[in-house]
Amino acid sequence: MTAQIDRHDTDILILGSGGAGLFAALHAQQSAPEGTKITMAVKGLIGKCGCTRMVQGGYNVALGGGDTVERHFMDTINGGKWLPDQDMAWRLCETAVERIHELENEVGCFFDRNSDGTLHQKAFAGQTADRTVHKGDLTGIEIINRLMEQVLSRPVERLQEHRAIALVPAKDGAGLAGVLMIDMRTGNFRMVRAKAVLMATGGGPTMYRYHTPSGDKTMDGLSMALRAGLPLRDMEMVQFHPTGLLAGDDTRMTGTVLEEGLRGAGGILLNSNGERFLFDYDERGERATRDIVSRAIYDEMRKGKTTPQGGVHIAMSHLGPETVAQKFAGMVKRCADCGFDLAGGLVEVVPTAHYLMGGVVVDTDTRTALPGLYVAGEDAGGAHGANRLGGNGVANSTVYGGIAGDVMGRDIAAQAHLRDPDETVIAAEIDRAMHPVGQRHGDIHGLRRELQNVMWDDVGVIRTESGMTGALAKLDAIESELMRTGIAAGGLAFNLTWHDWLNMRSLVEISRVITHAGIARENSRGAHYREDHPEVGELSKSYFTQARRQDGSLQVTREPVRFTIVAPGKTILPDGEPETLVAAE
Repeated sequence: MTAQIDRHDTDILILGSGGAGLFAALHAQQSAPEGTKITMAVKGLIGKCGCTRMVQGGYNVALGGGDTVERHFMDTINGGKWLPDQDMAWRLCETAVERIHELENEVGCFFDRNSDGTLHQKAFAGQTADRTVHKGDLTGIEIINRLMEQVLSRPVERLQEHRAIALVPAKDGAGLAGVLMIDMRTGNFRMVRAKAVLMATGGGPTMYRYHTPSGDKTMDGLSMALRAGLPLRDMEMVQFHPTGLLAGDDTRMTGTVLEEGLRGAGGILLNSNGERFLFDYDERGERATRDIVSRAIYDEMRKGKTTPQGGVHIAMSHLGPETVAQKFAGMVKRCADCGFDLAGGLVEVVPTAHYLMGGVVVDTDTRTALPGLYVAGEDAGGAHGANRLGGNGVANSTVYGGIAGDVMGRDIAAQAHLRDPDETVIAAEIDRAMHPVGQRHGDIHGLRRELQNVMWDDVGVIRTESGMTGALAKLDAIESELMRTGIAAGGLAFNLTWHDWLNMRSLVEISRVITHAGIARENSRGAHYREDHPEVGELSKSYFTQARRQDGSLQVTREPVRFTIVAPGKTILPDGEPETLVAAE
């Protein structure tokens, strides 16, 4: 089958329409020269897909009342087990204050307030202050709906149902020329040239048996970055949210998050014996960080102290059913749809793959090693280190999305012309995407279930070198079978089987990176727990993993963490002066 290629030019191309992509579009309009053409491309529909929309919990920001930017920063560093890029973490915490006011006063978001008119901020695990701004338990919908209204009211070109499949370099090697896409509505390929490209496609660790993102989130951006030769950091750091709804194997509701605010409000976890077990694992109980709570639940599961469907229970009724129903209306309804009474009974939960702390290496202006490419949101590594605090995710996306828009708008002013693409790369990537067309049919969904079981069992909440080494062999076998599995020759317009195949290839590719990075980290930090190396390691000698494809093979190195703001054993006060931290980790 001959592939048809459409050609398209723009000035700024934004991949993704979550918090990072939408904020970038708004800020790029403000910073770019007059007449700049801005294009948004998204795998689904703008404002209707992505992970920001699914955020229940809220937005971390230090707004006073005893809280400070310094305190937020120290919680982020401690929560990330001293692996975050400190300059990125500081800019996140500092700029979140500016961004929350922008969301309210310019974007039009309505967040919950106290009786005195101040923003209400609730408790989230791993934090020393109540700093999570929210809109009930539907914060993401509020943010995305208001952002979408702003973007759609402006002259931003929209390429909806366009799947990005490759970053295409310039033929002279001087930076990025643009992005090769598939127009899912026609099945045709489209080469979009741009002076600046923002990759904000999100992560989506859907290669695990239990996962929170929608099934179309399949690590496509990171797969493209890896093939383009860019370094990825912290890829072993897959965050499992402790309380994913466990509603059975026959519903996609299984794995969806019951937000952290439940435990912050006083919700408790019980094993099958009705025992509250978290204090056996951490003195903070249910308010320990996500990695600790997830491991505690997983350990109870291994001991056989499980509910009928294999998890544990979360209980809220002791807080008063009416109070729970009022504060967490969205989750009460979601649980009721699955046959559970969150307000007055028990709900079965299980750790669920939620967020990837790893991503492309970027600087604090979102620039990458490839001129012309910028990365923000979950695609970017560094800000969270080994563990993301609940409430820091949507803050990170909007903070760095806005920064990317500002920087791209300024950078393109110095670039007079679009770059000509390397046509050999375009041809190779089209061949790669067309590989399954016309080959024998196979069970793509069965392969995805097999992948999810391998990653959950061998590269999941608790890991060992032998388990991960075995997983690599299983991933090779899955990939070999995938390459022998095809789709029927014929129309490619809205050919979902074709896109399922492409999804699987991205997932297998990034699963292999996660596994190699996990083998390379021979200690336990945050979301990465090695049962054969349970020690944390010396904090002053902390390193992060960096994976890169070189000469056709994947190379993983260890790079030292730079303590640019505060060193282990220290903290920072509001005046910026270091002080010994009594309870330093």
